[in-house]
Amino acid sequence: MENYKYLDLITAAFVAVLIISNVAATKVVQLGPFGFDGGTLLFPLAYIFGDVLTEVYGYRRSRRVIWTGFFLLALASLTFSLVAALPALPDPGVTPYAAAFDRLFGLMPRIVLGSLLAYWAGEFSNSYVLAKMKLQSRGRFFGLRAIGSTLVGEAVDTGTFLLIAFWGVYAPAVVGLMFVSNYVFKVGVEVVFLPLTYAVVGWLKRAEQEDYFDEGTDFNPFKI
Repeated sequence: MENYKYLDLITAAFVAVLIISNVAATKVVQLGPFGFDGGTLLFPLAYIFGDVLTEVYGYRRSRRVIWTGFFLLALASLTFSLVAALPALPDPGVTPYAAAFDRLFGLMPRIVLGSLLAYWAGEFSNSYVLAKMKLQSRGRFFGLRAIGSTLVGEAVDTGTFLLIAFWGVYAPAVVGLMFVSNYVFKVGVEVVFLPLTYAVVGWLKRAEQEDYFDEGTDFNPFKI
């Protein structure tokens, strides 16, 4: 694999956004008329990173980063679950915080299961659509390709996550409101950040001397 200057930094930032947003997803917040899990505030950046990765480095390298995030998120989930399962120190100063931790992360395994499956399906949908559209457009119309791939990826991601993480926990009406709110917010963030994404992609292509086209790429998501 080529010795890229910034691929490792982008990978680290991508994984950090993924894990932080999943912890924040344990709280449902309200912002104006919208109601969504707290992770929605940060998670759209993961799709922007995904667009940058696929556009500059190609689907094959993006696939490695997606799997890296998948395994590290699973590790975080197992760690939180183990800590929640262990008995707390029987001390009056510790007990309230331990109870709060257990209650907060009691949903964590279900949330992370939903997130893992939704993230996997959504990110690969996003990368696949973007890579295929790049080939068909011969690298033109990045803005349309980025938004188009996000429309597909975010729909898959949001629907899968909410069904697994919150169906049966909240009323169907609440889950439906969360889907609409999450989807509109996430796609809206992509549109708002599009000029910045354009600038970052252009700068990275020049800095890395790379503008990868996935000619002949095996798009099998299981091939690491």
